[in-house]
Amino acid sequence: MAARTSAVSAWVDDRTNLSLLGRKYLRKVFPDHWSFLLGEIALWSFVVLLVTGVFLTFWFTPSMSESTYEGSYSQLRGVPMSDAYASTLHISFDVRGGPLVRQMHHWAAMMFIAAMLVHMMRIFVSGAFRKPREVTWMVGATMLLLGVLEGFVGYSLPDDLLSGTGLRIADGLIKATPVIGTYLSFFLFGGEFPGEAIIQRLYIVHVLLIPGILLALVATHLLLIVYHKHTQWAGPGRTEQNVVGYPFLPVYISKATGFFFMVFGVVAAMGALLSINPVWKYGPYDPSKVTAGSQPDWYMGIAEGLLRIMPNWETHVWGHTISWNVMLPAQVFAFVPFVAIVGWPFLEAWVTGDRREHHVLQRPRDAPTRTAFLAAIVTVYGLLWAAGGNDILATRFHWSLNSVTYFMRAAVFVLPALVFYVARRWCIGLQRADRDRLLHGSETGVITRGSEGGYSERHRPLTNARAYALTARDRDRVEEEGPDRDENGVPARGVRGRRARLRLSRAMFADNVQKPTAEELTEASSEHAEITARR
Repeated sequence: MAARTSAVSAWVDDRTNLSLLGRKYLRKVFPDHWSFLLGEIALWSFVVLLVTGVFLTFWFTPSMSESTYEGSYSQLRGVPMSDAYASTLHISFDVRGGPLVRQMHHWAAMMFIAAMLVHMMRIFVSGAFRKPREVTWMVGATMLLLGVLEGFVGYSLPDDLLSGTGLRIADGLIKATPVIGTYLSFFLFGGEFPGEAIIQRLYIVHVLLIPGILLALVATHLLLIVYHKHTQWAGPGRTEQNVVGYPFLPVYISKATGFFFMVFGVVAAMGALLSINPVWKYGPYDPSKVTAGSQPDWYMGIAEGLLRIMPNWETHVWGHTISWNVMLPAQVFAFVPFVAIVGWPFLEAWVTGDRREHHVLQRPRDAPTRTAFLAAIVTVYGLLWAAGGNDILATRFHWSLNSVTYFMRAAVFVLPALVFYVARRWCIGLQRADRDRLLHGSETGVITRGSEGGYSERHRPLTNARAYALTARDRDRVEEEGPDRDENGVPARGVRGRRARLRLSRAMFADNVQKPTAEELTEASSEHAEITARR
């Protein structure tokens, strides 16, 4: 048997050359750092989503056909409802393991989007999006956007009162589109809202269309990581030309497999112990009702908050009403932070003129403007998320609803700017502290008295590994103003673009504290030696 297997393997390898590919890629080196696990959390959460989703498809009925509920949940027995809602109740009360798997599916969706978001934040502040990984960055951003859409479609499927309220809001957002809004709504819902076909259509989108695209993007993302090689944090022996870590087989694959079971276990524990989306409390969807205090899942908070704080602006043109208060927040402003984050790598490359490949990561403090920009975007999201619950804040804390809304309208402009300034100055202060450590060493807390009677604190020289990490970053180059005309007096081309680059370069890098030069480090080392000799 072993001989036959060996012969078959040799025959296949002789025609496909798989052994060569295996030796090349199965021994590929991956760096070891806890921050790289954020992407794995997203990956394994997606796997849990697929597994639990397959389980749920066996019992969920994607139909809006109405029937009378006769299941085991007595409080809704005899109530007319759609087959989609009835099958969700059947999964929740009658299918063995149904409520556990259903809640695991919902928690895995939450974790999937959260892990992608935090993973992208880590990539952003560390500069991992720089050449040659711009395409990888855009693929990841697309997955995040599709994940949010998939989550919205998923919690709309049960056809309960809460999900129906969300669909009603989506219908209003679509109808706010000038001229073609009503046509788009009729096309999506198969007639006037809610129609009879929306659940079937959302089901196909949820279990087939978006998961298929996500699987293709995940594969593309992983292939690009393997092709470009993995990024790594600065340290001794780590350069732009190598990767220091462990081989994929057997070390990395063993760790990844163990981490999958950890993620699966955490999601299972959350599904078993933490209730989420108890649809039986809301009842079936009724267009004439709205769930009191209804809130979407957290990742939809930015759109909900924008809708609630937007002033009531409308324009009437040729008998048509343009609802700016709905169209702008939902179709324009909600995507501004996303576009700004996705476009930042290209803006930064244009300002710096840097066309080199980068495989060693930056610390957040080494890019103060970029880090502060992300802090401002997170502040915007947090404020809009809170604004999406302005009614809950008003009732729980006994505040005026109008006061909460007016405060959020002002805070969404003021607080991000304040956070940007504080975060940027904080990073620059950390850069200055790093420079002092390199020149003078780290403080020991030991005070000594010199021969002349003065007191000074002893400093301990940094370790080689620590000094290497602090000096691994490049010096920031600020653009210098060039002549507007050439030697023949002819106006230079691209003057406006060069001026814009100059202003942005100064704004982004002029205040940064650069690392010491080799001469400064040598001089500081000589001074330390002289002081030590005096003691």
